[in-house]
Amino acid sequence: MKLNTFINSAFVIASIALVPGIAIAQTANHNKISLINLGRAENLAREAAEKANGGLQHYRAENSMYGPAERSPHTYDGHGTWTFTFNGHSPDSDTPTVKSVVTVSRSRIVHINYNRHIRSRN
Repeated sequence: MKLNTFINSAFVIASIALVPGIAIAQTANHNKISLINLGRAENLAREAAEKANGGLQHYRAENSMYGPAERSPHTYDGHGTWTFTFNGHSPDSDTPTVKSVVTVSRSRIVHINYNRHIRSRN
């Protein structure tokens, strides 16, 4: 009888000790999923701007839209929607000519809020 009590106590203590590890694993997994969603959103936003500006023959988004998603120029509303604000240029130049603002939802709905030529400041 005392052996069963000892085993049960050991099991409870071991279970309690594991709970923080489980919480950390769940948080890490959530962050990984969030980064995957952000990466998909970044790609969709860039692709929408490319299409709206005549395709890759005529347009390239700024470099930050090709790198790690967490470094892209974006804001997150906390409810599954990212808004990216970035410039683009022709393939043969690095001078920005177009500013785009694109919102992407977690369900992959893409809305181009703004896509206009940047006016020169003379």
